[in-house]
Amino acid sequence: MAKTDYYQLLGVGKDADDASIKRAFRKMAMKYHPDQNPDNAEAEKKFKEINEAYEVLKDPQKRSAYDQYGHAAFEQGGPGGGGF
Repeated sequence: MAKTDYYQLLGVGKDADDASIKRAFRKMAMKYHPDQNPDNAEAEKKFKEINEAYEVLKDPQKRSAYDQYGHAAFEQGGPGGGGF
């Protein structure tokens, strides 16, 4: 199953600044938060995806890797993964 694009998930463009990403994250997190959607497995899944997207896009190094390699940047054995 293909993962959703992190920018699309948060509803921002690839040129979005940090403040726009944070604002979009907060809006989406509130919408899908488990406390707002009790017993809704789909909302919980979406909430986790939103958090994952924000964790990547808020960090300049992770965001750069994501922009260059997409989700592969964070999969086992992907560019920048493993190694000593």
